[in-house]
Amino acid sequence: MKFTLPWLKDHLETTSSLDEIVDKLTMIGLEVEAVEDKAKEFAPFKVVQILEAVQHPNADRLRVCKVDNGTGAPLQIVCGAPNARAGLKTVLGLPGTYIPAKDITLSVGKIRGVESQGMMISGAEIGLNDDHSGIIEMPADAPIGAPFAEVLGLGDAVIEINLTPNRPDCTGVNGIARDLGAAMIGTYKQNAPKPIKGTYPCPVKVTIEAPELCPAFGLRLVRGVKNGPSPEWLQKRLTAIGLRPINALVDITNYITFDRGRPLHVFDAKKVTGNLTVRRAQNGEQLLALDGKTYTLDQGMCVIADARAVESLAGIMGGEESGCDENTTDVLIESALWSEINIAQTGRKLGINTDARYRFERGVDPAFMLPGLDLATQMVIDLCGGEPSEAVVAGDPAPKDRLIDFPLSEIPRLSGLKVPFPEVRRILERLGFFVAGQGDQVKVAVPSWRPDVHGRADIVEEVVRIVGVDEVPSTPFPRGEHARKPVLTTIQNRTRKAKRALAARGLTEAVTWSFVSKREAELFGGGAAELVLANPIAAELSDMRPSLLPGLIASAQKNADRGFNDVALFEVGQIFKGEKPEDQFTAATGLRHALAKPEGIGRHWSLPAKSVDAFDAKADAFAVLAAAGAPMAALQIVPGGPAWFHPGRSGTIQMGPKNVIGYFGELHPRTLAALKAEGPLVAFEVLLEAIPEPKARATRAKPLLELSPFQPVERDFAFLVDAGVKAAEIVRSAQNVDKKLITNVAVFDVYEGKGIEPGKKSIAVAVTLQPREKTMTDAEIDALGQKIVAEVSKRTGGVLRA
Repeated sequence: MKFTLPWLKDHLETTSSLDEIVDKLTMIGLEVEAVEDKAKEFAPFKVVQILEAVQHPNADRLRVCKVDNGTGAPLQIVCGAPNARAGLKTVLGLPGTYIPAKDITLSVGKIRGVESQGMMISGAEIGLNDDHSGIIEMPADAPIGAPFAEVLGLGDAVIEINLTPNRPDCTGVNGIARDLGAAMIGTYKQNAPKPIKGTYPCPVKVTIEAPELCPAFGLRLVRGVKNGPSPEWLQKRLTAIGLRPINALVDITNYITFDRGRPLHVFDAKKVTGNLTVRRAQNGEQLLALDGKTYTLDQGMCVIADARAVESLAGIMGGEESGCDENTTDVLIESALWSEINIAQTGRKLGINTDARYRFERGVDPAFMLPGLDLATQMVIDLCGGEPSEAVVAGDPAPKDRLIDFPLSEIPRLSGLKVPFPEVRRILERLGFFVAGQGDQVKVAVPSWRPDVHGRADIVEEVVRIVGVDEVPSTPFPRGEHARKPVLTTIQNRTRKAKRALAARGLTEAVTWSFVSKREAELFGGGAAELVLANPIAAELSDMRPSLLPGLIASAQKNADRGFNDVALFEVGQIFKGEKPEDQFTAATGLRHALAKPEGIGRHWSLPAKSVDAFDAKADAFAVLAAAGAPMAALQIVPGGPAWFHPGRSGTIQMGPKNVIGYFGELHPRTLAALKAEGPLVAFEVLLEAIPEPKARATRAKPLLELSPFQPVERDFAFLVDAGVKAAEIVRSAQNVDKKLITNVAVFDVYEGKGIEPGKKSIAVAVTLQPREKTMTDAEIDALGQKIVAEVSKRTGGVLRA
């Protein structure tokens, strides 16, 4: 939302400086994004007059112009604008001037062999407006050599505020002035439009066939108008905020849109056939709009139609066929109310963004529908003449009353501020609220232009933002005698630590959609009916994702398609196994593609190119588990994984047969083919909720590092077991013999082949014994060794290999 300081002062009597106004706007919630000083920005560009314009000798579309810039020595300028002609006053940039749109600094140069000593400027080239059809045409009385910004009245600073969607009342300068008046930055002017009495009945009637899309519609005919350029003050005001003046009738509607937040539309009455109907569009119906584009409509859109065809896309943009031009003599002025949701849906579907849509989708003041029609009528009469008809009103524009019972104790309870009741009353009444009552509880009537105020907390917010958020006392939380409880939950801590661990291993975080296609969901174990979206945003995003892998695989392939083949990505996010809360899990998932090894990504002359493998994914998974606090010694690796992994190059991470924590490995070729992805590609997925909660620590903390003064002892054992026995079973059996003395059991050899009978294999482990109290004797070591052999034999059926 943009406006100038003089424009603001039309509605606010104030002596405050620009800086004071800007600071106050931000403090009351109307955040100032920028303050543009056009006079300073456009200072290098001066008014000049073209004395002569002749055809370029070497180019059909160029002219060689002699230009008077007020110095007495005409300049030679080569120009390609179609409106460059003798006698025209325009805008010139001299050598050394920067042109923002072209990102160039002008210099003297030759164009097709003819020297050019500067550049005549279009509005789009310097950011004045979006008009690039020709060079700027200045008024005939503009003084040559003067800064063009001063001539056009652009010397006033332009304030731009960033409006939140809940403040439709401040989409007009009038509403902004009301807020500033309540904040004691000035006195708000009550500029209520005067009612217009028509001198004859309006011959055009209005029928609303879709009241759910259009609650009310107002219309008035003004005949005998003379359309033409709008007055200088109006043109300057619109130009200052980046709007291009068109003609008086159109400029009036644009002005009221920004001045009062009330969009209107004007029809050329002679181009309208019969009466008007507000209805739903028919599927396939088309409209040639004022932007020159033809839009195909459907039944979800609201239109204004006459007896012939659609004349306007309701609340968004009018049609070109009934638009006003210099030949317009009779005009129909429309002021209506529209469904906010329908306006937003239609604009989004057609890709149209207009100032009218911006306001209607946020909600306009229903009580100002008819006063807005009167204001527009008065401006048309004042600027274009004409005779108004009586207003035609269809529907009911009267807003519903909203009354809130408000205990004054809510202000200190919710904000900590102690505001006297007279001050509360003054603030609310200046904002347009009506306050009744004198006790501890009053009744507050909400004005029609504040659809965002619904309850007591909203009233408190209004008081606080006007008094000033900086006045809210800083109150420390009571600490009490006990230690503070953790702020983050276990899963929040695990999520943060998992992200840090994966980033430290060289993976890049990605954020993908929570939705996948039906085919992808079924491919990764999902696709249940209860996880299908009722209203998906796209056909290929129809199901809640059962895994993070589909999105990451798609992202990796898109990178590969663009030449970034060696990528390593990870994501920590939600996956869905069912519709219940307990079926929703937080997964930490990562993948590596092509040469994205942990020790270095891509090719290098000093190292052989080596593709990623399942062990890279295993290392990533274990890094996440260690960071998240999983009991690493208790983890078991089982060969194989879900169907989307390669059966011989994947593994399952678990703690016992029932608690599966995650998977890792190389993606199955069929999976890659179904997703149209190329390998090699390895991945892992860990469920953070499946990691057991850490046991409560004893009251007396154990030392973090406990060193023994005695030398550790290492003994090797080789067991002959069946081929189906897992090495982890031997490791676990050996560890369980004496958990205090045995500090480590590591597999160092697995052998099948010559010297081993078929169906058998040899697994060799190194057992580390760490004495705690005294040095172990040979007899004690041998006895413990015999226990290890007996326990492994009991658990796995293995025998000590000779």
